Amino acid sequence: MGIPTYILERIEQKKSDYQRYDFSQIEKNALATFFDLAQEFSDIEDMYALCVAIPKSFFGLDARLYLVDSKTNTLSFFASSEPDEHQLPAPAPDYVRSSHSSYSTDYKTVVFTIRGKKPLIDQLPFETDDDVLGFLEILAPGAVDAHKQLFFEKYANRIGFRLHNKLLMEKLVEHLKFIRSLVADIEHNVIVPNMIYKLFLRRLNGKVKKCKEIESTLADNISRGDFNPSDMKRLLGEMSEVNQGLTGELENLESHYKNMSLFIETLFRKSHFDQGRLILRTKSCNMKKDIVQPQLERYMEQFRELGISVDDRLSVLPDEETINVVDEGLIAQVYANLFSNALKYTQEVVIFGEKKKYIAYGQDCIKDFFGPGKDGAKYNVFSTGPHIPAEEREKLFEEEFRASNAANKPGTGHGLAFIKNVIELHGGVVGYEPTDYGNNFYFVLPQ
Repeated sequence: MGIPTYILERIEQKKSDYQRYDFSQIEKNALATFFDLAQEFSDIEDMYALCVAIPKSFFGLDARLYLVDSKTNTLSFFASSEPDEHQLPAPAPDYVRSSHSSYSTDYKTVVFTIRGKKPLIDQLPFETDDDVLGFLEILAPGAVDAHKQLFFEKYANRIGFRLHNKLLMEKLVEHLKFIRSLVADIEHNVIVPNMIYKLFLRRLNGKVKKCKEIESTLADNISRGDFNPSDMKRLLGEMSEVNQGLTGELENLESHYKNMSLFIETLFRKSHFDQGRLILRTKSCNMKKDIVQPQLERYMEQFRELGISVDDRLSVLPDEETINVVDEGLIAQVYANLFSNALKYTQEVVIFGEKKKYIAYGQDCIKDFFGPGKDGAKYNVFSTGPHIPAEEREKLFEEEFRASNAANKPGTGHGLAFIKNVIELHGGVVGYEPTDYGNNFYFVLPQ
């Protein structure tokens, strides 16, 4: 196929533009070097340093780079060619402001606006004013003539396009990492628990078969006209026992269905996939009734099978609905992960000469935890067993980290990292503390 006309026209326009710019060889080399190295350096921090290094290396001019911080959505100071003791990023000075053209400041500097790609501006991980990504400040003790000003305007344009590409790539990588993490959450909290339906259905099938046997026996007795009181009494007893079992299995299925529906609705929200991060949907919840007890019930039978008791004397959670405004589905998964870990790692301890293996959960109010007049609600899950080694405690909530006591246990090291992410999204903090006879994992939410 031939070359489209609009491409040929743009090439001619660019040829004309570059003749008009009349850039010197050193200026051309500066732009070419920036172009090459912007592709070579994959780390965004290196990209920031490159932006201020080109003016310094080619023209002996110091430079500063100001960009919109995606974490705070405010203009921040990100890089400088000068030796700087400040921790970056830092707030940008007030005199750096948006402008359609470059401008001189009272500090013998010239500021150039860095713009992104207008058609893709809404894809950035932060909000912008028009298409402005930030500013390049050139420290020029002498006057900057019109030619040099034109060069740095074009240089700032190239920074904008390259930086926009880098930011989009970083967003894509983070989005993919989030999707992988979300898949792990789905596997842990949806796919694996879904397998318990097989157990429920197998037990339900057994009771249905028993019902059919009773039905067959009754039919035989009726056909023979045999209404032996003792047989009828036995059959009624069996029927009553089967009905109780069916009622129990139905309750199990309803409870599991409700929990699974909550997790599916929470993890498969369209907003998560659109934004590449967890998006909260908060409401007022009774932590004990709506969140903790349903998750504890999921694991209660497994706790009993392993001889792990739940010590309710330590499990103090208020019944009244005065707790937190939270994302019910995500906080439910926090407790699911904590109870799942307790199931795997609870071990027997000796307390006053008696062997015990138990878990406990609770809540406490911490006065002024988040500052004066800002109390915190501390929620915890405790389990008996040896303490986690001191050198491993700081890494417990890091992605893919597994403590030495987890060597022979199934898992990915994702559960505690998920907890940390969810709690921090709620404005809270997570933690671990070794206590008498065991380990206490907790999180604190603003009240």
